[in-house]
Amino acid sequence: MWRFALPLIGFVILVVIFAKGLELDPQALPSPLTEKPAPPFDLEDLQNPGNRVSSEMLGGKPVLVNVWATWCPPCRAEHDFLLELQREGVTIVGFNWQDDRAAALEWLRVLGDPYVATGFDPQGRAGIDWGVISAPETFLIDANQVIRHKHFGELTREIWERDFAPLMEHSR
Repeated sequence: MWRFALPLIGFVILVVIFAKGLELDPQALPSPLTEKPAPPFDLEDLQNPGNRVSSEMLGGKPVLVNVWATWCPPCRAEHDFLLELQREGVTIVGFNWQDDRAAALEWLRVLGDPYVATGFDPQGRAGIDWGVISAPETFLIDANQVIRHKHFGELTREIWERDFAPLMEHSR
């Protein structure tokens, strides 16, 4: 009897575990960096290779750090929304991650540039320090250079209003 009951009990337990997993949000990847100081970075400026884009730019007011690449379809999908945020006065620093400089420059020329500056991270080394898994990823950094929120995937108006806008008010 037990030899039939144990597999059935195991099967029921697996069904419950998988059912719970279906309720999880795949976009809600927890970051061990949330509520910690933003990792320092010093990258070559995408558009002006002689200049640097660094963590020094993050202090004093809330800033979004957006990790993007031209090979990333969700990055293209969120680009118009980033331009909207820029027009609304949101400061956005870009990390062009594991990409080709010429392709990235053409992307910004054709689609518009929502970034106050874009660091060029072709090998993804700065991305490692930031815990970047894939593009796009967007971080909210407060005025004290503390990461308040990380979003994995395309940033939309709905996600902005729900997750970022309330934190922006408290991040000043």
